[in-house]
Amino acid sequence: MARMTAARAAVEILKREGVADAFGVPGAAINPFYAALKASGGIAHTLARHVEGASHMAEGYTRTHPGNIGVCIGTSGPAGTDMITGLYSAIGDSIPILCITGQAPTAVIHKEDFQAVDIASIAKPVTKMAVTVLEAAQVPGVFQQAFHLMRSGRPGPVLIDLPIDVQLTEIEFDPEAYEPLPVYKPAATRAQIEKAIGMLNASQRPLIVAGGGVINADAAELLVEFAELTGTPVVPTLMGWGLLPDDHELNAGMVGLQTSHRYGNATFLESDFVLGIGNRWANRHTGKLDVYTAGRKFVHVDVDPTQIGKIFAPDYGIASDAEAALELFVEVARELKAAGRLPDRSEWAQAAQERKATLQRRTHFDDIPIKPQRVYEEMNKAFGPETRYVSTIGLSQIAGAQMLHVYRPRHWINCGQAGPLGWTIPAALGVAKADPEAPVVALSGDYDFQFMLEELAVGAQHRIPYVHVLVNNSYLGLIRQAQRAFEIDFQVNLEFENLNSPELGVYGVDHVKVAEGLGCKAIRVTDPAELGDAFEQAKKLAAEHRVPVVVEAILERVTNISMSTTNDIGNVVEFEEIATEPGHAPTSIRTLKV
Repeated sequence: MARMTAARAAVEILKREGVADAFGVPGAAINPFYAALKASGGIAHTLARHVEGASHMAEGYTRTHPGNIGVCIGTSGPAGTDMITGLYSAIGDSIPILCITGQAPTAVIHKEDFQAVDIASIAKPVTKMAVTVLEAAQVPGVFQQAFHLMRSGRPGPVLIDLPIDVQLTEIEFDPEAYEPLPVYKPAATRAQIEKAIGMLNASQRPLIVAGGGVINADAAELLVEFAELTGTPVVPTLMGWGLLPDDHELNAGMVGLQTSHRYGNATFLESDFVLGIGNRWANRHTGKLDVYTAGRKFVHVDVDPTQIGKIFAPDYGIASDAEAALELFVEVARELKAAGRLPDRSEWAQAAQERKATLQRRTHFDDIPIKPQRVYEEMNKAFGPETRYVSTIGLSQIAGAQMLHVYRPRHWINCGQAGPLGWTIPAALGVAKADPEAPVVALSGDYDFQFMLEELAVGAQHRIPYVHVLVNNSYLGLIRQAQRAFEIDFQVNLEFENLNSPELGVYGVDHVKVAEGLGCKAIRVTDPAELGDAFEQAKKLAAEHRVPVVVEAILERVTNISMSTTNDIGNVVEFEEIATEPGHAPTSIRTLKV
């Protein structure tokens, strides 16, 4: 048996579990682990500027490819608490990331030692496991269990806290003999799938609602095959967007209060049966449950048995990994199709596409300052189906989800449940690190951008190029819009006259100067006719200089983006005029029928 420090054993396990990249910030209490990381080699490390940024980089890294597990590393005390937001974001969206923190020596953890905090207790509610390892000999087993838990059942994050003396203690460990633990995933039975398909076949106007669990299970192709076999239109959730291309004949559009399409909501409200797979009936997808559930039956398939019935009781529930369930759904559907026992859904599917061609929002405006809708229209023109979009929250993200187009799984990478401001820059860096050949395009409003803009320097230092579209109205736009219900416009306006950049007027922060000061490139656009050229220039600059490139669009100060004000998917308010002629929506998936 080989003798090595527990820190070195942990690093060797990371490599044998498939870890090739890590993100973090060193510090005194985690330095032994960093020494082992350097001595062992084989794991690239990206130095973040903020430890929360490292956790979001790990998230973006995980979300980019099936099987990826992002790793974030920090020292004791505030480094761990800084990463809590990343852990919350990860568990909310079922994303496995491993957070490793340093800790004070075991003998003084309870004595209020410098930067000694019970991070395991703090992290427990937002992880699948959070543990401070007090015995060095337990380190290999704890790391082995961490990877097992992150991959099993509903995926999610783990935090391992390593006191400095534990890291330094030598133990017996043979890396060559190490084997990962088998992954556990619940699997549907044939009888369960036959019952679910029987309910689908008995309906007249069925839909499939496909969520992020299908993407996590890498089961998008099976989902599309099942939809095509049965002729059932598909509603992707925000986290499932890209499961099937937006222009697929069975893509019915998204449903919800905010990140939805007019045609998606209209089709859903006409349905009489819904098969939910890998989704969690999020409240901004469903809105009022009496409206959402009235007149339709539901089957819910989810890897987590506790998700079934959590929001509302389905007519039938199946606890299963999405891939295992969809393999059986496809198998049974093929048999029924061969026997001529599948109903013809062509008329219903065509009706969904008819709505897609008639119920559209206007994107083409020539106004100066720029209306945000025009930005997404130009993005559709400039960025192709291979683009990986990254966004988190705000009017920018809501409008983007309404107007952009996504064609592949993991090409809309969005923090869904937590929605922390500042997530976009570090997450985009994690995505670009995981897939350096893909075009990565981030989308932010000005406040999301300002929350963690220091992480742009990470992209400059480590030569991680991507394009960041920044829509700037110098407002907390989503909160301002929500405050309309209270008849206030209070503490949400960010404008000020920047003494150093008077050309900005009242738009305040000079994002171009800030981005350039952090080692990146930046372009400011004030005329919508110049957006297309700016995007093309940004792509060239990113390729040439291998750094993030910011394209800032100066927007009109106030725009209200379509959403429900009554928590009702049947009552979404269209604050802007809708498309009434094809030229109003030139990049729509279907040419507008008038």
